[in-house]
Amino acid sequence: MTETKPEPQEATRRGRPGYDQRGILEVAVEAFNEYGYDATSIGVLAERLGLSKSAIYHHVASKDELLRLALDEALDGLEGVLTEESAATGPAADRLAHVLRGAVRVLVERLPYVTLLLRVRGNTDVERAALARRRAFDRSVAALVENARDEGSVRADIDPGIVTRLLFGMINSIVEWYRPGGAESADQLASDVLAVALDGLRVQDAADRETLSAALRED
Repeated sequence: MTETKPEPQEATRRGRPGYDQRGILEVAVEAFNEYGYDATSIGVLAERLGLSKSAIYHHVASKDELLRLALDEALDGLEGVLTEESAATGPAADRLAHVLRGAVRVLVERLPYVTLLLRVRGNTDVERAALARRRAFDRSVAALVENARDEGSVRADIDPGIVTRLLFGMINSIVEWYRPGGAESADQLASDVLAVALDGLRVQDAADRETLSAALRED
């Protein structure tokens, strides 16, 4: 009598070639950024992954869940910066600098996820919840700008809300041109952002103001 040999374990997993939830999420985020979330169906993801739809649903309940996981990846990183010790103690200007540096770091390290976050428009409950968290983060940064203004370390003639929008307008624009593996590291990029952003905000002493005024008169 010929003994029946068990089939290799891989045969029972046909259609799921090594993908876990994280792997599916990474491919989904890439597709969402390329085609747009609304235009990317589970069918599109299945074709891109080389999986059946049921194999994807083995890991996530819906396309909305993939979106929620992706946006959480970006927002958890940004919110985490606010809880770091250097964001909570010390002069407000230093705390602001730490948060801005951290935001650049998160953007670089989680570039596809932050890119997706910046493209959502509030068309679904998941998107609206993400936008609410993003607005709360912006309010925390605006409060830091206001505290720095009140302590006299940054200029008092610009509204903190406008400052926050301008700062993050500059930081968020990085997603349009930054490519990992380029000449600048995340740390150097953050230093460049801080130099451009905060040097223009910091209160100048009388000598600095006179030098600036003279330069402007020459122009």
